[in-house]
Amino acid sequence: MEPKTAADLRLMWPGTALETFGLSLTEADENRLVLEMPIRPEFRQPAGLLHGGLHLFLAESAASLHACLGIDLREQQPVGIEVNGSHLRAIREGGLVAEATVTRRSRTLIVHEVTIRSRERNRRTGSGFVDCSCSW
Repeated sequence: MEPKTAADLRLMWPGTALETFGLSLTEADENRLVLEMPIRPEFRQPAGLLHGGLHLFLAESAASLHACLGIDLREQQPVGIEVNGSHLRAIREGGLVAEATVTRRSRTLIVHEVTIRSRERNRRTGSGFVDCSCSW
């Protein structure tokens, strides 16, 4: 399989964490990908805020999924090898939008900067970088 469009990437969803956490793919092109995720009650920490690990999950999901575009997944499988992020603003409800944008691409590595915003208020809640290795 060589996914070339957002529709092709959506075919990879069933039975994965992307499906379990309710992610939806809204845009994808050669240089960026946009995912959305609802904030459900079970995603909150005991204090009622979104668990910070879900920012990192969303960032790595967006970058790793984007890294799959245009490569033959029977021969290569992109994997996240480094994720770093900052939690910038607490959020309790609504949804998140993650935009992964390519900052560097080589034969074996793709680096994305990921910005995460609240869907309703369009305020930045997190950001980070994700490195994906594409060599096997």
